Amino acid sequence: MDEPIVRAIKLRKYFLATKHGILETLFRRKPLYVHAVDDVDLEIRRGEILALVGESGSGKTTIGRILATLEKPTGGELYFEGERVTPSNVKQVRKRIQMVFQNPMESLDPRMSVRQVVEEPLRALGLSGDERRRRVEDALTAVGLEPSIFNYRRPRDLSGGQRQRVAVARAIVSNPKFIVLDEPTSALDASVQAQVLNLLVELHRAYGFTYLFITHNISVARYIADRVAVIYAGKIVESGDVRSVMSEPRHPYSQALLKSVPTVERRGLEPPTGEVPSLIAPPSGCRFHPRCPYVMDVCRREEPALLGADGVSVACWLYGAKRVESDA
Repeated sequence: MDEPIVRAIKLRKYFLATKHGILETLFRRKPLYVHAVDDVDLEIRRGEILALVGESGSGKTTIGRILATLEKPTGGELYFEGERVTPSNVKQVRKRIQMVFQNPMESLDPRMSVRQVVEEPLRALGLSGDERRRRVEDALTAVGLEPSIFNYRRPRDLSGGQRQRVAVARAIVSNPKFIVLDEPTSALDASVQAQVLNLLVELHRAYGFTYLFITHNISVARYIADRVAVIYAGKIVESGDVRSVMSEPRHPYSQALLKSVPTVERRGLEPPTGEVPSLIAPPSGCRFHPRCPYVMDVCRREEPALLGADGVSVACWLYGAKRVESDA
């Protein structure tokens, strides 16, 4: 469990802010970039479920797409099973990774039957037709869809939960080493969400899959994950064992996320105040400082490092000796 299957070092992804393209041409300004992911270090251990939690626009999906090799990083290093991912080996690495997307209607080809959809990842593996059919039937059975009933149906004939089960079957059919799950339940009704979450947990226990589970719902992360990483404005601000982070969050942003979730003890919700900052011109210092109730001068000047203690790492000037030195 301790061996990292995925390791990202100083991972960055900048997108050209295309809506400014005309002005840039007219006034010969330098191009503007969206800092979607900025110097992210992340490890995912073999056989674990790591939840990546944050608000919309925080960079969660971009990280997921990079780790799934569907997006090329602007900078940094990505390792998979100890091997650095490069343009020369990325296609081979991609065969060992799968991704389940948020909206199954957008990720499933409406022209294909369920059997064809699930079989698609196997075509690159050079398997015989009989072997592909056997694997498709096993995958559909594993996600609770009877092959004889669903093989020749099309996505439009299925409910939302059934479509997402097909997407999961497609992800597991090639027996991948790593699966990225990008908000896989957020487009579903609450009762169906619970069914799909339970299915993912059962598959993890049965087959030992390694998951990156991307979600904005910290309660879902608490239920499904072994470890959690909290991301804000393209930066990891806290990470560690899910019980430790959820029971005693250290970063003010993690604390704010937990206060926004209803519990039996707490009826009134306290969502984080303010807005997520522009990633074209991120705030100086700590990116959370414009919204932080504990902001200090050093927070505006200097970016805190992600430092670990007791199995939890946090990027906040409220912790660590360096804050005292900076304020002295």
